[in-house]
Amino acid sequence: MLQGWIIHDSHQLFYRNPFGAVPCRSSIAFRLKIIGREEIQSVVLRMYGKNNTMDTYEMRSAKEINEERIYETAVEMPAQPGLLWYYFIVIRDGQVYYYGNNSSRLGGIGTVQEQIPPAYQITVYKAGLSVPVWFQESVVYQIFVDRFFNGCADGKVLNPKKGALLHGNWDDTPVYIRDPQTNGILRWDFFGGNLEGVIKKLPYLQELGVSVLYFNPIFEAPSNHRYDTGDYKKIDPMLGTNEIFQKLCRKAENMGIRVILDGVFSHTGSDSIYFNREGTYPAAGAFQSRQSPYYNWYKFSEWPHFYESWWGIGTLPNVNEMDPSYQEFMLGEEGVLRFWMEKGVKGWRLDVADELPDEFIKRLRRTMKKTDADSLLLGEVWEDASNKISYNEQRQFLWGEELDSVMNYPFRRIMLDFLLGYQDARKVHQLLMSLQENYPRDYFYSALNLIGSHDVPRVLTILGEGEGEPLREVEKEKLRLSPEKRRLGIRRLKLLSLVQMTFPGVPAVYYGDEAGMEGYADPFNRGPYPWGREDGELLNWYKRIISLRNRSEALKRGEWHLLYAQDDIYGYLRKWHTEMMAVIVNRNSKREAVVPLELGPWGQGSWVNLLEEQEQPHTGNKSMKVRLLPLEGKVLEFRPFRF
Repeated sequence: MLQGWIIHDSHQLFYRNPFGAVPCRSSIAFRLKIIGREEIQSVVLRMYGKNNTMDTYEMRSAKEINEERIYETAVEMPAQPGLLWYYFIVIRDGQVYYYGNNSSRLGGIGTVQEQIPPAYQITVYKAGLSVPVWFQESVVYQIFVDRFFNGCADGKVLNPKKGALLHGNWDDTPVYIRDPQTNGILRWDFFGGNLEGVIKKLPYLQELGVSVLYFNPIFEAPSNHRYDTGDYKKIDPMLGTNEIFQKLCRKAENMGIRVILDGVFSHTGSDSIYFNREGTYPAAGAFQSRQSPYYNWYKFSEWPHFYESWWGIGTLPNVNEMDPSYQEFMLGEEGVLRFWMEKGVKGWRLDVADELPDEFIKRLRRTMKKTDADSLLLGEVWEDASNKISYNEQRQFLWGEELDSVMNYPFRRIMLDFLLGYQDARKVHQLLMSLQENYPRDYFYSALNLIGSHDVPRVLTILGEGEGEPLREVEKEKLRLSPEKRRLGIRRLKLLSLVQMTFPGVPAVYYGDEAGMEGYADPFNRGPYPWGREDGELLNWYKRIISLRNRSEALKRGEWHLLYAQDDIYGYLRKWHTEMMAVIVNRNSKREAVVPLELGPWGQGSWVNLLEEQEQPHTGNKSMKVRLLPLEGKVLEFRPFRF
């Protein structure tokens, strides 16, 4: 099929104005360019939304220059938020042609086809939506508390659990003791990190430059990960007490640091007050009695032994989030949400958000915002959250009534693929533009740009090319990167973290990544922080680039414009009023590059490399050339000429 004679580029304002997601009842102007002298009988825009209801809009001829004809129309968006999809139909010389999204469905320039094509997406969101400004300007630090620091002066482990495996050395490697028949966990291992340890390390976190702490679950539970909640209103005794947690929130707030908790609301633990399968708690749980006040929370197919559980794991029984008593317990006047927010919690990260009903999330948000209008609701979503479908339902995460932010796993995947050579810079930019196009602006700038977490291998292990090999568990436990691969991984991590700290969104550091920790997936990505054995070079790098972000309005809130995307080189501009930063990286580990940057209206001055004080400023009017060594990144700050 001949391409190029029909053109629509959803990333260009000429063809779609305004760009990207739009509020309800706003209007979008659409343009289509047709090249050629052939007779055009008809040009229409076809649009559909929920239930695939179709609307067709005739496009009028607006301009004709030589062989180029421009057709246009304007469409008012619906009164209710949701997703719309569109493509074009052109009848030329009696032949019907379609023009729609490209085969990658990434937006931008599309393709001509003779059948109905992939459609372009429009996200329509609730007018007036906003997310907390403080979060958009933050740097987040994620802590798995048991593995962070033991604050007891004598190193004592607080209140060990029955049957727990306690490590005698802080520098041990995590391990699972599994049942050889079922592969279930027989004994959980603990290192003894606690909330007092976090309090003692607040000065370190402040010096690092973070302003939000996100804790993996800290409520009472039998496991070390604590996603099997035992008591939602009690800090796990191995971590401390409710009073110590409140003290932590107060001290952190005085240092300009907010606290976010992990909210595990789709399931509880089987060993909990509510289910009590193991009989640990004195009162009858749902497993023991149908008269239990918690019985209706759970989904039994045959009481008590057959029930719905998270991914079929019997220790994680699912709850019915729409049960009135469950909602009252979680969201009522004396519910779990308010209980902890009154103790200083500034926000919640919703575990497995795509397994929670939309209506539950909406009510949770309303409750949270009523308690603290400036609080934050962050969702665990692994894909593009604008068009996520789970359990055959289109999710409403970014329509303005559910989440404030999502974990930006797509950003992580895109940038890892770039650094490891799986995608070139042009493809990387297309993928990032797709996210920007699909997300309302506030959500794009509040997305949690993580590169490590408790659910993925350590980023240094991946970047050192140590992840993905077919190893047995015992081999993964012992394997460390060779000195050569570790050096390569650290150089790549510097580039990746530089992009992370300078790209739109909220950067998140997984504890210990800044210190050079290695490890394959769970449990080896959850090792103890290497106090006294940190990689000093990498740690100083993190302090430097976090400081760079914290003091720059352009990096926190500024516009984002492409400067260069070709092969190994990716560069972009961040602009906030008169402040401008150009960021450019070379992912090639062997070849340097001299990169021509077209600065257009931005270049009337000099550009100073903030990462290399000795480098001479780059000067240019509309263009300049930047030299990049292998695996080098630069942040160039604009300094206007003074006349």
